[in-house]
Amino acid sequence: MRIEFAPLNVPLRRRLQTAAVVQWIFSFLALAQCCLAAFVLLALSDWWMVALLYAGWLWLDWDTPTNGGRRSQWMRRWSVWEHFRDYFPLTLLKTVDLDPKKNYIFGFHPHGVLVAGAFGNFCTEATGFSHLFPGLKPHLLMLPFWFRVPFFREYIMCGGLVSSSKSSLSYLVSRPEGGNVAVVAVGGASEALDARPGALTLQVQNRKGFIKLALKHGAQLVPVFSFGENELFDQIENPTGSPLRRLQNRLQSIMGIAMPLFHARGVFQYSFGLIPYRKPIRTIVGKPIPVVQTPSPSSEDIESLHKVYLQNLAELFEQHKRSYGLADDQHLAFI
Repeated sequence: MRIEFAPLNVPLRRRLQTAAVVQWIFSFLALAQCCLAAFVLLALSDWWMVALLYAGWLWLDWDTPTNGGRRSQWMRRWSVWEHFRDYFPLTLLKTVDLDPKKNYIFGFHPHGVLVAGAFGNFCTEATGFSHLFPGLKPHLLMLPFWFRVPFFREYIMCGGLVSSSKSSLSYLVSRPEGGNVAVVAVGGASEALDARPGALTLQVQNRKGFIKLALKHGAQLVPVFSFGENELFDQIENPTGSPLRRLQNRLQSIMGIAMPLFHARGVFQYSFGLIPYRKPIRTIVGKPIPVVQTPSPSSEDIESLHKVYLQNLAELFEQHKRSYGLADDQHLAFI
């Protein structure tokens, strides 16, 4: 395999952009394991009392990830996220203003391999969320498992991440004062296994839990499509029914997280590695779908609203696809 090395005279700003993405990849793939190891080593050292005190804090603070989390505007505004934004680059675009007195559920599509667009747009202020949507606070939902990891949970909550449990979503969208945005990567971990350049298949046909909660609490539904999300990584071929795909599905059923075998470029060369390609990500926030609060929604209510949601998502994609290099004959496929 011929290796294409990066030139030596790369501008400093691009080096900083790459460094920002490297730390994000590390945070996503290895920081939790490092935090857990640090806690264990602390507990076995002469500083065991610190570990004991933190364990007590963890017990007292256990429900915070399901009660709105604990964001830090200071951390969300770190300059490193601006370098992260410029690496791709990443852009957040709105189609209409949103009333800050209401609560919203943003359905984010597609999941991609590492949901880079959702993180950059809703866990940082690099793309100007607070400026575009004044009065609204975004919360990206993440698997509950990660909020059980010592130290790591504190870091991710600072960005506005919260548990993806039913009680967590209900807490956010039931606040009477409004102003909360729950961002749900609807396709979930299983959709990550199909994330590769050119993929336009979304796993949404049987994803109706967020629809039910929107009806139950009267939260407005907003489809969000992130153009370029699937272009960031290649992935080893894993067609449905293949031995690799069966193994991945089995591991997901056991651990609750997907294990896509992805690759892209490296830090000092462009031929292989885990650093995403420099591909633009354009995240479009669609129009809100009015939802009438129904404390006990029927199956018909859920099906009806789900159908409207999918129609609005498809229309959002069709309205903007030509602006981002897609052909007229390219359409979303819902499975």
